[in-house]
Amino acid sequence: MARYALTDIHGCLKTFKTMLQDVLRLQPTDHLYLLGDYINKGPDSKGVLEYIFELQRNGFQLTCLRGNHDQLLLDAVSKGEQAVWLSGEDKAKTLENFGVTSFAEIPELYRTFVQNLPLLVVLEDYVLVHAGLNFSRPNLLATDNHTLMNTKRQQPTAAKMGHRLLVHGHLPVPQKTIERLCHKPKGAINLDAGCVYYKNEEFGKLCALNLDTRELHWLPNQDAPYAIKVKD
Repeated sequence: MARYALTDIHGCLKTFKTMLQDVLRLQPTDHLYLLGDYINKGPDSKGVLEYIFELQRNGFQLTCLRGNHDQLLLDAVSKGEQAVWLSGEDKAKTLENFGVTSFAEIPELYRTFVQNLPLLVVLEDYVLVHAGLNFSRPNLLATDNHTLMNTKRQQPTAAKMGHRLLVHGHLPVPQKTIERLCHKPKGAINLDAGCVYYKNEEFGKLCALNLDTRELHWLPNQDAPYAIKVKD
C-alpha cells in the first residue's frame, strides 16, 4: 500500500491516466489524494472527472479536494456567468468539452461532485489543501475557504505546522523548486509543475509525490498539442 498526492490536472486526461497506470501503477490498495483543479484550460475537463468516477467505481481509494477552478463551476451557477473569470477562449473550451453553452447546463452529476469536495484534509503527517493556509491565524485549520483555494502567498513555519508537512498546488513552479522543497524536513511542498502549460519549458509536467517515501514521480504532458497560453 502506498499514498500518493498530485494536483492541478486541468483537463489533461491522457497525462493523468498515464501517470496513474504507467508511472505509479496505482493499485486499489493504494490511496490517491488529488488536490484540486481538475477542470479548465486543458483539452478534456469532462474526461478527467469521468475517469475519477471510473476509479471510484472500480474500488480505488481516492480523496479529492476542491480547487479554485472547480469552485468556478459552482460560482457560475450560483452567482451567474459573470463570476467566471476565465478567458473567453478557456471558457468556450470547457463548455464545448461538456457539450453545453453555459455552466448552468453542466449536468448535476459533475456539479454535485464538486460541491461535495472537501477543501482541507488533515492526516497524521500531512495537511493537504489546494492552495495554502493563512499562517497569520492562531489556528491554521480555521483558514477561510477563499485562502484555502486561492492564496499565492504564504510563509509556512515549522512552529505552526508542528510535525506535519503542508502539501499543496495552485501556483506552477519549476521541477527544481519542487525537488528542493521535497528535501526539506519541514515546511511545505508545492506539487504544481504546471502540467497544462506544455508550451512553457519550465512547466508542462505532472508531478506525483509518494507521501510515505517522499519520492517524486514526473511525467511530461502527454495531451499536447492544444491551444494554451505559455502562462497566464
